[in-house]
Amino acid sequence: MNRGMVKVIALRGLASVVVLSSACQAQAQGAKTLYPSMAPVGQYMMERQAEIALARSAAPESLSRDAEILVIGQHGYETAVKGKNGFMCLVERSWTAGIEDPDFWNPKIRAAICFNPAAARSYVPITVKKTELILAGSSKAQMVEHINAAFEKKELPMPESGAMCYMLSSQSYLNDRDGHWHPHLMFFVPQTDAATWGADLPGSPILASADTLDRMTVFLVPVGQWSDGTAAPPMEPFMKND
Repeated sequence: MNRGMVKVIALRGLASVVVLSSACQAQAQGAKTLYPSMAPVGQYMMERQAEIALARSAAPESLSRDAEILVIGQHGYETAVKGKNGFMCLVERSWTAGIEDPDFWNPKIRAAICFNPAAARSYVPITVKKTELILAGSSKAQMVEHINAAFEKKELPMPESGAMCYMLSSQSYLNDRDGHWHPHLMFFVPQTDAATWGADLPGSPILASADTLDRMTVFLVPVGQWSDGTAAPPMEPFMKND
């Protein structure tokens, strides 16, 4: 998730396809001390219209203009704009990253993401639940406990067939290392072997992330354009910088 939130958030799967240098490992260790706990809640909040605009920027205007838009209020996500096409756009915060991610409490994270109808029904409830728990004062461990319990009680769904999302915003901030990284699509499936998609193989354009807490595998497919149609930098520089 950076689901997100690359893995969301955002991009937890990136580590599985590149060999980190010792310098990057040291950087990651240093990052763990930057965000040891949750910052004041206000640092995670956005001005409402700015959040709506950022959420819409996750997908091409042809999709996002009729999508439902969620924003974070005092107690969690709430509908700011009613949708017409079944898509749902929002801005994920840091706690949708992996629980061991050094950016888990990073208040700068703003991951614009737009879900298709299948993902809106089966992925968004996880993000909504996590956000409600965190804003209610849950610790990371408590959030994990509640999410696991919700899955066991079948209060949270497994990914529907065809569930996917757009993360094409050049305005997102996914983590301290990569910034907005690269425009990409993500596909959500129940936990599976990455090899079934040919992911993480030399020359394959598909990256995979095993999301154990959310009980799914996330496949990431980088694309060449941002949501506004402008060209994105080629992938190679990003891979070499890791």
